[in-house]
Amino acid sequence: SVVIQECYVQNTAREYAKLYAAEAEPLEGFGEVPEIIQIFLIHRPANNIPYATVEEELVGEFVKYSVKDGKEVNFLRRDSEAGQKCCTFQHWVYEKTNGNLLVTDLQGVGMKLTDVGIATLAKGYKGFKGNCSFSFIEQFRALHQCNEYCEMLGLKSLRSTHQKQRKATSTKSKNLPNSSTVKKMVPKKAREPRDFISSEH
Repeated sequence: SVVIQECYVQNTAREYAKLYAAEAEPLEGFGEVPEIIQIFLIHRPANNIPYATVEEELVGEFVKYSVKDGKEVNFLRRDSEAGQKCCTFQHWVYEKTNGNLLVTDLQGVGMKLTDVGIATLAKGYKGFKGNCSFSFIEQFRALHQCNEYCEMLGLKSLRSTHQKQRKATSTKSKNLPNSSTVKKMVPKKAREPRDFISSEH
């Protein structure tokens, strides 16, 4: 059921958040670390909806720190300490799992987060499959901007790997057969983006 999946996803993300906290908290100047609150699954056999979740109520302004489609720039994410630490948490998980898993939909009140999602590559990660499209992982890789907390944790910038890929694609398009028939069929403008997309996968 969706409820069971939700519970499983949030509690898995919570375990990553605990590991992140264990690494980040001792660092000088890092300060408070975001926490993903626990969801409890309750079974109500007599009810039409037999499963429900129970969680601590978060009181205060509810903020989305990472947006599903990745394209929307959320200033609260960029400018607030909680938002930056959430972005660093995403980067940390991404690096820890070798780019196979990303915690998404980070939202909550202050440093307390809930209703999170997880994206994994199509094959999953260590037997776990996320509940979000793996395109989120690609978007994160393309759009993430490291901040001071990423630096404190010694995370590798995703920009340099992205630029290397871009360079590789431009040389690849030059190696295509240079015959006039290819030129007529595929105008150069259309060729490059297509190459770029194929190299991403």
